[in-house]
Amino acid sequence: MQITMSPYYGTPDFTVLDRHPEYHRVDPVSVADLLRNAFVYPPHSIYEGVKLVTFGFSAHQDMRGTPDFHFKFRNAGEVPEVEERPQDWIAVYHRMLCDAITRTCADMRSPWLLQSGGKDSTTLAIALADARPDATCITYLGGREENELDSARHVATRLGLRHEALVCDPGRAYDRYLALAARMPLLTADFALLSYADLATEVAARDGDGLIDGLGADSYFGTPVDRQQQLTVRLARGLRLPFDATGLPGVAGSFPLCFALGTLQMTPIERVFPGSRFSDAEVDGLFGRDIARQSRERLSLFKAEIASATSAWEWRDMSMSIAGSAGAFAKGLYTAHAAGLGVAYPFCDRALREWIHHEVPRRQKVDPETGLNKVLIRRHIAAHFGELPYVQRKGSFRFDVCGLAAQRFEQVHAFAGQARDALPGAVAWLERNRGRLDNKYHASKFYLLAVVLPWLAAHAADTAAVAPDPRRESMAA
Repeated sequence: MQITMSPYYGTPDFTVLDRHPEYHRVDPVSVADLLRNAFVYPPHSIYEGVKLVTFGFSAHQDMRGTPDFHFKFRNAGEVPEVEERPQDWIAVYHRMLCDAITRTCADMRSPWLLQSGGKDSTTLAIALADARPDATCITYLGGREENELDSARHVATRLGLRHEALVCDPGRAYDRYLALAARMPLLTADFALLSYADLATEVAARDGDGLIDGLGADSYFGTPVDRQQQLTVRLARGLRLPFDATGLPGVAGSFPLCFALGTLQMTPIERVFPGSRFSDAEVDGLFGRDIARQSRERLSLFKAEIASATSAWEWRDMSMSIAGSAGAFAKGLYTAHAAGLGVAYPFCDRALREWIHHEVPRRQKVDPETGLNKVLIRRHIAAHFGELPYVQRKGSFRFDVCGLAAQRFEQVHAFAGQARDALPGAVAWLERNRGRLDNKYHASKFYLLAVVLPWLAAHAADTAAVAPDPRRESMAA
């Protein structure tokens, strides 16, 4: 089975999975993908017999072989350096963004904007005030690192939009994920998946019928690479360190040291993917066999295209597009389907994205002197609000992974016992690391198990393939 799954291509149809349970056989290498990278490498899915056409692949090719991957938003030769004719870029952008919202939200009676307070959600809120003034904005406070509620509420109120807030309770978010897991058509372990489950459940309970998500603009606006990101990528060496290197005395409690040791064990491309994840040695320990190598080999499909990048930030955009299609977008598509909601991605609208990519000059996207990204979006916001703190500088999304571990350890431990046939080493990993979960490096790995284990339990009839089958190994030999 081959499913076209990308908001850039339209709305995917997951109902076909319900009609064909014969394809529901869990792929053990895809489970390893989730533990190593927090998503399944496309074009694969959690099921052996289901392949996904994500952005960069063509639906006309057979995803079961070695399909060609081509990044769609190359910069060299495609993007004008300067404007061909003077025009009011802000006004044209606003009009086109409004049209994109109208098209992507056409089937929604009561849409809710996921308003983080950053650039993408703020520019969407401005356009929503004209295109869908009936929309509600909802802001999620996911962790202690930053609090954008006041700024987001100020934006929504000034625009005349209704605003709601949801403060993260990791236990509640996890319970809501568990309630949806059995209805999730496929699986990703994106580090915002639990917050998405929390938000989707909240929106459905308040009679909303659709989510508006601000993903999609990074790939064609471009995301410059800062010095810290450059150093982090250079630290990635693809080494294989001892099994419990990050559990050594003096290391286990230090997030910077654990992060550095974890990075050494990743390849540069893998380090671009968000979050702290299991090393290859740990994944092999969780499975009780050699499997991480097969997951890492899946990256080879993308290497030629990524190697052709003409700049460091195009290289990063290409690498991030892999995680974006199979992780960031997937979390919304799978969760909305399970919750019975629609989900709209206005920045993926064809007319809008093609106009920005092919016609908007480079200096309206990235300032070459300062490295400031999304210049046109920033100008659109400034025309309405001047400077906003979470537009000028906003950190990464945070979810309270340490709080999740504190509240739900025993529950996840029980799931690990149920999934012993699939991941025989999960119980031992949890017991060995129980005292380390106040460090978000280890707690992030706990998060991955907390997502994967109950989904496997909810789809227990499909998980036979995760455990090694001696008959299959004999036939292969």
